[in-house]
Amino acid sequence: MRYVIIGASAAGINAAKTLRELDEMSEIVIISKDTDVYSRCMLHHVISGNRNLETIAFVDKEFFSKNNIKWIKGIEVTNINANEKQVILEDNKVEKYDKLLIATGASSFIPPVKNLREAKGVYSLRNYNDVLNIEEGIKKSERAVILGAGLVGIDAAVALMERGIKTSIVEMGDRILPLQLDKNAASRYQKLFRNKKVDIFTKLKLEEVVLKEDGSIDNVRLSDGIVIKCDMLIVAAGVRPNVSFIENGSIKVDKGIVVDKFCRTSAKDIYAAGDVTFTAPIWPIAVKQGIAAAYNMIGKEKAFEDTFALRNSMNFLGLETVSLGVVEAPDNSYEVDVIETEDIYKKIIHKDGILYGAILVGDISYCGVLHQLIKNKINISNINKSIFKIDYSDFFSIKEDGQYKYEVV
Repeated sequence: MRYVIIGASAAGINAAKTLRELDEMSEIVIISKDTDVYSRCMLHHVISGNRNLETIAFVDKEFFSKNNIKWIKGIEVTNINANEKQVILEDNKVEKYDKLLIATGASSFIPPVKNLREAKGVYSLRNYNDVLNIEEGIKKSERAVILGAGLVGIDAAVALMERGIKTSIVEMGDRILPLQLDKNAASRYQKLFRNKKVDIFTKLKLEEVVLKEDGSIDNVRLSDGIVIKCDMLIVAAGVRPNVSFIENGSIKVDKGIVVDKFCRTSAKDIYAAGDVTFTAPIWPIAVKQGIAAAYNMIGKEKAFEDTFALRNSMNFLGLETVSLGVVEAPDNSYEVDVIETEDIYKKIIHKDGILYGAILVGDISYCGVLHQLIKNKINISNINKSIFKIDYSDFFSIKEDGQYKYEVV
């Protein structure tokens, strides 16, 4: 049996590791554009100077040799011939497979803003080459604009701030981290950033990048006419799955590669996992999906059912926060309980005994309990205590034979 994996990040590496654990003899090949294995979630720490390529690696240097895995690195896949079971590389070489996993991830989306795509000094933050490019930009820059205030954008802002770059954040939503936080929680971070001299512009779009004669950035103009002087711009405005090598509808693609609960694509013996499936763009989901794909590639049925992606933890500027589920009540039929002090903000959204969302700022205790309650839709109607004080002991009971058990409704 010959297993081929395209992609060497969370899903691909964990799939390869699992395949080797399940099958000691078969051939495993990883093909990747990357020449190193590293956590993309940690890239901003390299920009800030707190880590380097070696310390953001999530496998040891002997991973491939120790697991007898062939790694074809630094090369892109240009096509897949599903009928002949072939992966075509950019140098026209062919890698045959018996089972194939596509784990190519996603790339930064550059929106169609005037002069944005052709300007010198525009960067994304998705891979290590982006970090190297940003490092070169920092050497000759004093002011930067971050387009997009999601997790990647805020990570980039913190990294640049720590490098002494005057930074502005532009977000079209009404607050930073709009998918993770409500207005109250976001405002606490916005205050911290503004205290660090970071300018934040919300409810505004980037209308134009104004260029100098040499094509470098002079300033950017926002939708309300505000002009921000800058010499570098980092785009963190979302991602698109890497599926350009899939031609002629050979594999069904919607927003990403379409897979079933066993990570199977529409093509025989081809599986997909991670961001390329557009299932849930977070690291734990990619890992679990890669592992599930490996089991199914080897013939041991394992369903992937953990699609709960609405979970985020963050610690920007020393303020710990956990966000779970929805951040705003969908309508007035939902109840919202809040605890708020100068240092702490806690909010839980629930309806008919079921929790649908929680935000914990400044005190993240019991976030594990809340995660399980929200993810599994566990009914807490029969628990007669404050919703903020529920813990695992509330689901602890004793069987008739004296054994302890957890019991949920």
